[in-house]
Amino acid sequence: MSEPADNPDATTRWMQGYLKAWSSNDPDHINALFTEEAQYFTDPFGEPWRGRPAIVAGWLDHADEPDSFTFEWSPLAITPEMSIIEGVTRYAAGRVYSNLWVIRWAPDGRAREFIEWWMDQAQPSDDG
Repeated sequence: MSEPADNPDATTRWMQGYLKAWSSNDPDHINALFTEEAQYFTDPFGEPWRGRPAIVAGWLDHADEPDSFTFEWSPLAITPEMSIIEGVTRYAAGRVYSNLWVIRWAPDGRAREFIEWWMDQAQPSDDG
């Protein structure tokens, strides 16, 4: 990643890199997405994985098997500072998740912060 992600093409390239890393679980693919001091929140209110070594370790500890899922996404907002992505993850085992990702960019187009919200579509909120 070597350009700011303040345009749709840069965000698309980063997302393509993320999907490549998600499908491969290759540490080099994961590392390429994040700054050295990045924070990755798998839960918006939990403790993040801090720094690329922790992000890679956390990712690999929770890795999905290649070809076990599909992911469809679209940008909700793109600014020089962040992109907000809406997605749907479908696992071959049957689970479907709605996703909302907030990605805060470093000037070089890598993520300095990644926050994900996800909801199992089989267990909707009881707030009615």
